[in-house]
Amino acid sequence: QVQLVESGGGLVQAGGSLRLSCAASGRTFRNYAMGWFRQAPGKERTFVAHINRSGGTTDYADAVKGRFTISRDNTKNTVYLQMNSLKPEDTAVYYCAARSSGTSYYATSYNYWGQGTQVTVSS
Repeated sequence: QVQLVESGGGLVQAGGSLRLSCAASGRTFRNYAMGWFRQAPGKERTFVAHINRSGGTTDYADAVKGRFTISRDNTKNTVYLQMNSLKPEDTAVYYCAARSSGTSYYATSYNYWGQGTQVTVSS
């Protein structure tokens, strides 16, 4: 079992930045690939970014590429999402997720989820 707790969400103006954190506890964090997903009101949960177990491989949704950066610190059992140049369309609840095998773009393939953190970007 892996427990995930997100933090760092909030209200920010368009063009601003936020850094989300996801702290993991339970089983060995470095054994899990990690992903960030988001869900806007009335919409499906969608892929934002993922990172492999070592942190050496990352990928991003086209909508955030060049603006968001995913990273992890296996010594702190934490994954981060640095979000720059935020836009109103980035407004959503952001979730981190853990997967016991390789990275994936699909929410249904992740084994563990956090409770989410709200990000609101005002225009």
